[in-house]
Amino acid sequence: MPQSIPARQWRVPVVLPVAKLVGALVLIALGLLFADGDLIRLVLAELAAAVLAGWAARDLVAPVRLSVDAEGISVRQGFAGWRRLPWPAVEAVRVERRTRRGLTAETLEIDAGESLHLFGRYDLDAPLDEVAEVLREARAAAG
Repeated sequence: MPQSIPARQWRVPVVLPVAKLVGALVLIALGLLFADGDLIRLVLAELAAAVLAGWAARDLVAPVRLSVDAEGISVRQGFAGWRRLPWPAVEAVRVERRTRRGLTAETLEIDAGESLHLFGRYDLDAPLDEVAEVLREARAAAG
């Protein structure tokens, strides 16, 4: 019989959407300041600001990126949707590290056979090794 597994979730850090919104405001201000009557510069700055603000809106509307419980894992899909991965569908959970030009990038990979779900440190606001360990323990406890 499977053990009781406490539900857990990981979300985007609060500071991230705030920083994106501040960046969008800075882009608008720079566009207005340096456009010098050039409509193309102004439109490009506003377009970049709109993209950044949309990205921040996603973080505010749907901050939780990953959750786990006794039945499996739920991952964010699209703007605010979810995809449920029952434990039998999860083939592997691992942290991939790649070093390029002296910088190391870490990615949490959840391999569900037909799909691969990738998360970075700023998607989950937690060390990826710890998240992977929690997922592995939950999977083992579920049987």
